Amino acid sequence: MNSVIEQLQSHRSIRKFEDRAIPEPLFRSLLEAGQSAATSSHVQATTVIRVRAAEKRERIAELAGGQPYVASCSEFLVFCADMKRVFEATERTGREPQRGMTEQFIIATVDAALFAQNVVVAAESADLGICYIGGIRNNPEQISALLELPDDVYPVFGLCLGYPDQAPEIKPRLPPDAILKEDRYHDDGEAAAVDAFDKTMNAYYQRRSSNQKTATWSDQISVLFTDKTRPHMRDFLRQRGFEMK
Repeated sequence: MNSVIEQLQSHRSIRKFEDRAIPEPLFRSLLEAGQSAATSSHVQATTVIRVRAAEKRERIAELAGGQPYVASCSEFLVFCADMKRVFEATERTGREPQRGMTEQFIIATVDAALFAQNVVVAAESADLGICYIGGIRNNPEQISALLELPDDVYPVFGLCLGYPDQAPEIKPRLPPDAILKEDRYHDDGEAAAVDAFDKTMNAYYQRRSSNQKTATWSDQISVLFTDKTRPHMRDFLRQRGFEMK
């Protein structure tokens, strides 16, 4: 196994950072690594907002559900799915873009995710820590207003970057046999694999160094998906121009 695979398999979310700036040349290299990610048809439908103003960081931390590391990390980025630039480029050729298509939403969202994950891999290779912040979708209208996002742009998630000031344990993942299917979708043996994973996660939660608890993976998921998850997102996306035609 090579060093890249080892690094990927040692990923952890970091929520406590040193009071230390990331050198600007390194930050720019991380951004360029993100731009090197695969992008559908070379559309590059991603915009990254680098949030540096302390008051904006603090407000985002609050809107994201009370996540103080948004304010304390060295860099906080918001990754946006951006069709505005694409539509404007189309109009400059004298053509009329077809707006609001579901496929456009998928392309832009996937582009943003791939861009961000390249940034993450590059950051962790430079001994930085990261934490994705999906909580910005708790209040996407307020986040969009705060960042002055135009129509045809929406905030997908945030990303904390910085030098780690903690060393949390690596959280286990489902066994490959639970997610890898051969030639067709089937669930042969999946219940047994999930049951074993529930035991693994319960042991992990009880022995980890902080926030110890008794819970399984299924317990966690059932809490998350019993209630409606961010039901405001459909109307919000339509208001932003992502009509899902």
